[in-house]
Amino acid sequence: MSRAPGGSGLAVVIDAPGIHRLVPHEPVPPGPGEALVRVHASGICGSDREVYGGTRPEGYVRYPVVPGHEWSGTVAEVGAGVPDGLVGRKVVGEGFRACQLCERCHTGDTTLCTAGYDETGFTLPGAMAPTLTLPARLLHVLPDDADLTAAALLEPTACVAAAMLAAAPRPGERVAVVGAGTLGLIAVQLLAASSPAELHVLEPRRERAQLAREFGATAVVDTTAGLDGRCDLVVEAAGAPGSARTAVGLARRGGRVVLTGIPAPGAAGLDPTELVTGRLTLHTVFGAPPTAWAHAVRAFGAGLLDLGALVTHELPLGAFPQAIELVGAGDPKVGKVLLRP
Repeated sequence: MSRAPGGSGLAVVIDAPGIHRLVPHEPVPPGPGEALVRVHASGICGSDREVYGGTRPEGYVRYPVVPGHEWSGTVAEVGAGVPDGLVGRKVVGEGFRACQLCERCHTGDTTLCTAGYDETGFTLPGAMAPTLTLPARLLHVLPDDADLTAAALLEPTACVAAAMLAAAPRPGERVAVVGAGTLGLIAVQLLAASSPAELHVLEPRRERAQLAREFGATAVVDTTAGLDGRCDLVVEAAGAPGSARTAVGLARRGGRVVLTGIPAPGAAGLDPTELVTGRLTLHTVFGAPPTAWAHAVRAFGAGLLDLGALVTHELPLGAFPQAIELVGAGDPKVGKVLLRP
């Protein structure tokens, strides 16, 4: 259970790859333009495993760090210049700390900020703690009746929403999703809302097939046979070494492909000749800009997303190493793992 601001609690700190500890947590009073949030839950994803395992790319982590970039909570206190009406509201928040001044920020591409990379839970303190203090401009307010456990998945949802905005799915299209992990199953839900004629999911794990169908997939298959070169839009959400090539192979000539997964170094490359002669439009996603966050929060508030169904484990912060092991074990019965302060 989260403690009130001013009280003590425990936070997870990763000092170096493979080395973590639980430390007493003291809330950071919000300064001008900031808000202090009581954390309800913090999710673990592959990026957190990279931080703990020491495999995150250079420049995208700074040790020691409190992890936790997927989270939900309630505003407990605000600093000068922030409306008092924000106190008590349920919120989620963007992680990228963009400068708001460079050319990329001015065009809305805050994840491409040229001032350098800073992100909650990677280079700045994250939400695996009882409270989190951050700029109030990064917060997105949820409906008063929002399920905060489900809302902890709005960060990956925002990343998928960025893919949807890039891909611009149209009613009646033949669509495919590669991978039925958290990102893939969120993509299925958002794509189903666009009324595709066909919505195929490529996923070898049978345990994930039922959820994909419940979320709107018209077919779940474990092979590309019969789908190659047929799809108007393909969303890659697996991040496996060969999944980008698989996604491109599913697209028809003139089709669109969006890559959301980040594979390990050494993944199979794409053939530029195939891209050019097939007149394929290729998009990539890294993080989520404000427009994607707003899109995700609106879809969640409208009841278009069942994010709670993706949560399979809720553990206390002290179980951080067990949670990391669960996420990395490859068990198809393990979905989203949340830590509760």
